Amino acid sequence: MPAPAQPPGPTAVDEDFTTPPQERGWTLAYLPAWSSRSAAAATARTAPDGLHLTLPADHPVWCPGDHEPPLRVSAAQSGSWSGPVGSTHGQQPFRTGQTVREEQPARWACTPRYGRVEVTCRATIGPGSMFSAWLVGVEDVPERSGELCLVEVFGDTLATDAAGTPTAALGSGVHPFRDPALREDFTAPRTGVDVAAWHTYAVEWWPDRATFAVDGVVTREVAQAPTYPMQLMLGVFDFPERPHGPGAPAVPELVVGRVRVTPG
Repeated sequence: MPAPAQPPGPTAVDEDFTTPPQERGWTLAYLPAWSSRSAAAATARTAPDGLHLTLPADHPVWCPGDHEPPLRVSAAQSGSWSGPVGSTHGQQPFRTGQTVREEQPARWACTPRYGRVEVTCRATIGPGSMFSAWLVGVEDVPERSGELCLVEVFGDTLATDAAGTPTAALGSGVHPFRDPALREDFTAPRTGVDVAAWHTYAVEWWPDRATFAVDGVVTREVAQAPTYPMQLMLGVFDFPERPHGPGAPAVPELVVGRVRVTPG
C-alpha cells in the first residue's frame, strides 16, 4: 500500500530544534521500516544550540547482520512511512527485495517540492565516521527516490593545509537511486571548510536544476533535479570496521542548529 502521492506535511519550516522535534512530526530513527523504531533510534538531545545527534560507544549497529558494511547511525528525518510488515514498500532500501520489518505510520514534518533548503550545523568526526544532510524522495513509488545531497563529509578526508587551515572533501550533488530521469552527478572537492565550526549548507531546487551553496556562496550547479516531494535527512555515521586512528573523537556528533525550508 503506497504512501499518498502528495504527503500532507508542511512545505515550509523554520526549525531550531531547541524543543523535542518529534512533537512536530520529525522521526528520530534511521529508516526504521528495515529495523524498528527502537532498534534504529538516534542517540539525541535538544539544547539551546540545537539538536545533538551522537554516537556513544554503546550505540548499536544498524540492521546488524543485514547491512554491509556494518554501520552505526544517529539520524533525524522529516518524513517516514512504510507498507505493512513483509511488504517491499519503504524508503531507501539498501538491497533488492528488502522487506519491511516494522510498519511505520506516515509522519510528515516537512516535505517540500522545490524551493530553498538550508541546514546550519557543525560536526565532530574523524577517520571512520562521517556526517551528511540530504533531501530524498518520499518514495511513495520506488521511482520517486532521487537525492539532492547538501553536504557529505567523511572524517578521513579532514586535513590542514600548509597554513594550518582546516580543509575537507565537501560532497554535494545528485544520486538517482531508482529514478530513471536522473543521472549520477556527485563531487567532493577539497575546500577550506572547517566542519567543526558552524556553516549553512543549502540548495536552491527547481524542476530542472539545483544550485548548492555554503554560507551563501554558490559551490556548484547541476542541470537536473527530482520533480516530486522530498524529505530531509540529517545524520552522523560511524563504520566500526574502518580504522579510526589516534585523535578520533570518542563520540562522533552532528549538531543541527537550524533547518529552514522556503517554498519555491
